[in-house]
Amino acid sequence: MFSRRQIGRSLAAAALIGGLGFSAAAAPADDDDAPANVFISPCGKPFRAKPTDPYPVAAWFKEADKNGDGKLDRTEFVADAETFFKALDVNGDGVIDPREVSRYERGIAPEILGYTVKVSARTGPGGLYGGRIWKAQMDKPGAIDPGGGEPPEARPPHDIDESAQGASPYGFFFEPEPVMAADENLNGYIRKAGFLRLAGRHFDRLDPDGVGYLTLAKLPKTQAQLKVERYQRHGHRS
Repeated sequence: MFSRRQIGRSLAAAALIGGLGFSAAAAPADDDDAPANVFISPCGKPFRAKPTDPYPVAAWFKEADKNGDGKLDRTEFVADAETFFKALDVNGDGVIDPREVSRYERGIAPEILGYTVKVSARTGPGGLYGGRIWKAQMDKPGAIDPGGGEPPEARPPHDIDESAQGASPYGFFFEPEPVMAADENLNGYIRKAGFLRLAGRHFDRLDPDGVGYLTLAKLPKTQAQLKVERYQRHGHRS
């Protein structure tokens, strides 16, 4: 596992190192109070949708369930993690290094850094793993520079070193930084074997009865999903 100090160091660096740029877009005014409709998969890949769309855990499940039988078995689950590992391992050396971790935290899943990411009502080319155009904003006013420069503040107002949240509200497990959770040597480098071993442990936790497969209906609901569903039932009254 990883220490809070290591997470904080990683995130502080990520806030200062330029990453992938964001496609900024103005969201409709009536979306301002809506919770972020975001699911972060067990391996750390984010899936986003508009506030009025179904919670995107289904999009992850469909993508991982390669044979489309409605059952996600261990082989498919681990293969899903392996596919994302390859996407993060930019130089293809079998290791996710600190620069690639920063790319992930800043350019792919900035929720980890304390940003709120919401999908715009507009359609067209969007940010990585976002589907539609999406914007990222601090809990306080301000937006990420689309050119990939420094955010308005060097540190988010609530980074995971202080709040101990990070990606956790958007996923099944309490793992503020799901990629760094696979850092078995606690040195900032994530090897493929360790990443896949963590995927196997995740599967076992989601399949406590040893059935051998997962179904969408029996997956636990994330904190974010509960908020989105409450918002969709009651709108701004929630």
